[in-house]
Amino acid sequence: MPDSEHYDPLGPGRRVGEDPQEKRMPRGLVIRLFAYLVAGHVVAAFLYVLFVVAGSK
Repeated sequence: MPDSEHYDPLGPGRRVGEDPQEKRMPRGLVIRLFAYLVAGHVVAAFLYVLFVVAGSK
């Protein structure tokens, strides 16, 4: 049975001693963010080189 069947909306929000804030970002999000940053910089570098080469002629 999934936990959603036993969810009590009027019950306590969290367990005793449980921190309401997550300490780390999910691993998939970190990997995706890193990939987007790298890909964005590669595209920006390509466009920069393209304009430098086109402007030198």
